[in-house]
Amino acid sequence: MKTTTKIALTSVGLLLATTLSQAAATASASDNWDNNCTKCHGADGKGLTPVGKKLQLKDYTDAKVQAALKDEDIVKAITDGVKDKDGKERMKSFKADLSDAEIKDLVAYVRKFKPKA
Repeated sequence: MKTTTKIALTSVGLLLATTLSQAAATASASDNWDNNCTKCHGADGKGLTPVGKKLQLKDYTDAKVQAALKDEDIVKAITDGVKDKDGKERMKSFKADLSDAEIKDLVAYVRKFKPKA
């Protein structure tokens, strides 16, 4: 076998291994919600946890709340975090913890809390 063929096959193998490990490292939206969001927003999205009540979080099961939320605002909150008017952190940034795809999946997960009409 020629050296160039061996190099090409090795490169393809490494690329495939990297792609598979990245895919395995991506958590599902429900796992990310459970691990990062339920402490404040609750498993049901109502925000009735002790922290959620303290921060007066929105109830994602409320149709009016869902209607007022824009996907890009949810993405921004997850990516950059949320600060109050005094600059104090209300929600940490998850840009270092979640991929763009995981953030997009979390937005869709939040939308699932919307009541069925």
